[in-house]
Amino acid sequence: MRSRDEIVLWPVYFDSTKTRKEGRRIPKRLAKPHPSLEKIGKALERLGVPYRLVPDAAYPRIHWEKSGVALAKKIKPKNKLLKEVASMLEDGKSRS
Repeated sequence: MRSRDEIVLWPVYFDSTKTRKEGRRIPKRLAKPHPSLEKIGKALERLGVPYRLVPDAAYPRIHWEKSGVALAKKIKPKNKLLKEVASMLEDGKSRS
């Protein structure tokens, strides 16, 4: 169960293969195809945001896929955190 001081970050929020209607929350230019929960966790770690991962959770619209969820401490607005995490995902992809 999440507490009030946590922000929910589903991998689908960052997935470029999904539409806004399917759950993507960031612009397509920032999104990556099929981001993993671990990559989101690493991005949060690089940003210095405390978080915890729940690997067996399923996004409500795609309840048959257990994609997991990241619960990040609320230290800034959700929209700003989403864009920062997305840019860190992009940075991580370009380094490898």
